Amino acid sequence: MSTSSTAGDGPASAARVGTVAVVAHRKKTLGGGLDELRAELAGAGVERLIWYEVPKSRKAPKKVRKALKKGAELVFVWGGDGMVQRCADALAGSGAAMAIVPAGTANLFAANLGVPEDLPEAVRIGLHGRRRALDLGRINGEHFAVMAGAGFDGDLIREADRKLKGRLGRLAYMWTGLRHVRGELVRTRITVDGTRWFDGDASCVLFGNVGTITGGIPAFDDARPDDGCLEIGVSTADGAVDWARTLGRMAAGRSEESPFVRITRGRRIKVRLAAPRTYELDGGARGETTRLKVRVVPGALTVCCPPTH
Repeated sequence: MSTSSTAGDGPASAARVGTVAVVAHRKKTLGGGLDELRAELAGAGVERLIWYEVPKSRKAPKKVRKALKKGAELVFVWGGDGMVQRCADALAGSGAAMAIVPAGTANLFAANLGVPEDLPEAVRIGLHGRRRALDLGRINGEHFAVMAGAGFDGDLIREADRKLKGRLGRLAYMWTGLRHVRGELVRTRITVDGTRWFDGDASCVLFGNVGTITGGIPAFDDARPDDGCLEIGVSTADGAVDWARTLGRMAAGRSEESPFVRITRGRRIKVRLAAPRTYELDGGARGETTRLKVRVVPGALTVCCPPTH
């Protein structure tokens, strides 16, 4: 497999990929849709193609596992961050590569990696791009690619899932969410790599694998998805006014300057909460919990990326 495309790359080059699978969220759109994706792959010379469409992202892992059993070496994931997260969870440790076709609302993982919202270019990157072994986070037994969090963040994601997601994008729904969510404080204890790091009242705990997180906010300036670590942030912001100030600093790329934010880095994190809080990963709300067990999984996922990013 070539690590970059050249003027001579064509069907012969694409054919060396082997068996290719598509796992697509059929309700997501990009460019000319799934018909254009099929045409692009055929035009690139892909001969062995496995094709699955799902109505919801939570049905994607089963299809990914089926594709792997059929010998898929490259899996194109069509959808947003929720779809990418579900597929990454199934692909972790498999050795098969993931190619992202960013057809969702935010597409944060793709954006952090430089994969554009352009269907032909996303296909080209999948077939000819650089393959990178990237870290994943793992929270309460499930992998995430972008971020995870609990507290205000989880409540906001849950609210967005109900009312805002799809109608409002990126930073807009973050600000709108301030009107719907109370950032109440809960006693929080955080242990990082075996050492107590935080013990006090907090409204939000975040874990970042990349720098730009939900709402397109650059929360973790130094985050890299291949450094073997996760970024950890805790906020003591209480209420809409504090959160408006905090999000303003984060949006300006100055998270560390906020009086309501502490940030560090680690590999294994344990969180205990005095009251149940909603937690989320990659924009998908899960349930309420009082305990979080988080760790980095170095090099867990092979992803097709632009050669120069």
